[in-house]
Order: sequence, then C-alpha cells, then structure tokens
Amino acid sequence: MKTITTCVHDIIRHQPFLDDAIARDIINFSGLAEDLRPEVEKEMRKPVKTGSIIMALRRYAPKRTKINKNSLRELGDIIVRSGITEYTFLNSKTIIANKSRLLDAVKDQTGVYLNYSSNYQESNILVSSSLTDLVEDYFKNEVRVTIKEELSSITIALPKNSSQSVGLYFYIFKLLAYEGIPVFEMISTSNYFALFLEREYVNKAFLLLNEIKK
Repeated sequence: MKTITTCVHDIIRHQPFLDDAIARDIINFSGLAEDLRPEVEKEMRKPVKTGSIIMALRRYAPKRTKINKNSLRELGDIIVRSGITEYTFLNSKTIIANKSRLLDAVKDQTGVYLNYSSNYQESNILVSSSLTDLVEDYFKNEVRVTIKEELSSITIALPKNSSQSVGLYFYIFKLLAYEGIPVFEMISTSNYFALFLEREYVNKAFLLLNEIKK
C-alpha cells in the first residue's frame, strides 16, 4: 500500500533539481510541502495534511553526490558554429545507402559540418546549411519526420577521464535550465560534447559555459 512518505519520496526522486536542493539543506520544507500537496493528494486520492508531507520530507535522505568542480575548470576550448540544419527520417531499407552517397559527396569538402546518428526507428542528420540541397536530393524518397533550420552548435572539449566524472553533464544542464536555455539536440563523443541550440540562445549559453570554466 502506498503511503504519504513513499509518495513524497517518489515525487522528489523524479525531480533532480529539487533533490539537489534538499541535499544541500537550502529549501524551506513548509513552502515545499504546500507546493507538493496537490500532487500528493492526486496520487493518494484523498486530502493530505501539510504537516504529514513535512514529516515525509524530513525523513527523506537524498544521496548527495559531490561534483568534482575541477572537471568543470578543465573543460577545453569552446567552438561556436552557426547555420546548421537538422533532418530526421524514418529508417528504411535504402537510408544507409543514401547516407553513404551523402558522405561520399562531401568527403573532399572542408569547413562543412555533417553528423549522422540512428536508432532503431529514426535517423538523424545534422549538416551545414550549404549541404541541404544534397540532403534533399539524396533523401527525397525517404519519409522525413522533421526539419529544423538555423540551429547553432556549441562544441566543448571534454577534460581527460570525463567519463569517470560524476555529475559533469548534470551540472551543465542544470545551469542551462536555470537560465531558461532549451537544448534542441546534443551529441557526445569520448573527447567532445556538442549542444545544438536555436540561434537566439547561443550567446547566452556561450557566456554561461565560459563562466563554468572559471
């Protein structure tokens, strides 16, 4: 049987920003209890007293993971690129062959951007806007799901052993979220991390990421 305590704890666990604030002991339980009460009552399907939620909050013991700030300071160069278009196509029997045609067509071009990724259902292509005519031509018989133009990318060189740094991405995304900066797409490799944003957010995000390194 679900109790008020388990209900409150489940809600908090699914809100990492809130969990982090409780772990740092910087949140007012009375105010938070009032804020959570409608959701708790909806889950419990009955009226719930604010005091009961406060008691549940006091029993909550988040596991606080210490973020290594040195990893943030060791972030490398930040490169901004504009004029990127993203295509998403449904996978098909011909899409890999068309991808190969596209790669072959641009292999000798310098200064252009092209990234291809795929899952079990869709394929995603991010290209410099100068390559959109090629994409439109080679993938004209594919089923296009979406297209997004005028994106910009911010690419960051990751510190050594970044895969072992706990909370690196969480910290970056938390700051972007606090500043109201939506991330349209992201790509990560062993040594680089790229964010794709709508043009209006690029300057703000660039300044924020530079501040992280200080």
